[in-house]
Amino acid sequence: MDLGEVNHQRIKTNGIWLHVVEKGSGPLVLLLHGFPEFWYSWRHQITFLANHGYHVVAPDLRGYGDSDSPLSPSSYSVLHLAGDLVGLLDYFGEQQAFVVGHDWGSTVSWHLSLFRPDRVKGLVAISVPYFPRDPVAKAIESFRGRFGDGFYISQFQEPGRAERAFARYDYLTVMKKFLLINKNDLLIAPGGMEIIDHLQTPAVLPPWITEEELQVYADKFEESGFTGALNYYRAMDLNWELSAPWQGAKVTVPTKYIVGDKDIGFDAYGIREYVQGDTFKGLVPEVEVVILEGHHFIHEERAHEVSQEILTFLQKLSVEYLYRQLPCQENNEKSAVF
Repeated sequence: MDLGEVNHQRIKTNGIWLHVVEKGSGPLVLLLHGFPEFWYSWRHQITFLANHGYHVVAPDLRGYGDSDSPLSPSSYSVLHLAGDLVGLLDYFGEQQAFVVGHDWGSTVSWHLSLFRPDRVKGLVAISVPYFPRDPVAKAIESFRGRFGDGFYISQFQEPGRAERAFARYDYLTVMKKFLLINKNDLLIAPGGMEIIDHLQTPAVLPPWITEEELQVYADKFEESGFTGALNYYRAMDLNWELSAPWQGAKVTVPTKYIVGDKDIGFDAYGIREYVQGDTFKGLVPEVEVVILEGHHFIHEERAHEVSQEILTFLQKLSVEYLYRQLPCQENNEKSAVF
């Protein structure tokens, strides 16, 4: 896909350097990628939103692409990640931004909205919904108890384990195994097998991605490696500890949640019932739920539809903001007259 002219730069924020791609002018929109991706996963949305009057900024999150990759998993907590984004907003001189996230980018977006709702105009979360913090059990303890060692998150915990397993394949094959997942049950390998060995390599590519695009991903991860990306999973118990002060807190910013009806665990893990039920609405009072036909990487698989969903949400919030300002302006005018 031809992105046209985009600006690449590295920005110092929260003690590290983040590589970002930006295009367009207008209200700021942050696009936050997931695993295993980098800014390039938003190639369809960058130009689309920029052409509709937005200043689009898509960073490589810490640990990914051309951004810094701290060695310790403890440097990948949601507090670190939210701090990186606050620093980006400060760099661009913006008090608030629209935030769009997919997969881990969604998790980061939810927590930025939870920690600093004053900095988020509106949130579009794709694939991963907001889950309340378990008041008793840490994340990994809970996952291992429910799904065992074959669960991909369980396998990602030990430093070096997943990296060694991934290294048995070339980078292009690893990308195909993850980005082209078309199963909607949980990612659990049989006993004694690594998840990367369990995942299939499709013989035929789906129509929404090309071999050349997959090679872009492969080349970037060959440069960066996978440890930074895997450290997000290795910080999940730390996130549980650090987020205790927000136990029971709600995400109050206006939100649109988009998910594919064949996403990983959407039915098997009970996500469909959760996001359509009262619990999710209670935690995110201003949420609109959109279910599209598709899989986990829905922003690439159904790129135009997802772009349109993002745009209509941003435009709706912009109109509502202007409408809220009108009474104030009218009152000011009346005060000036009298």
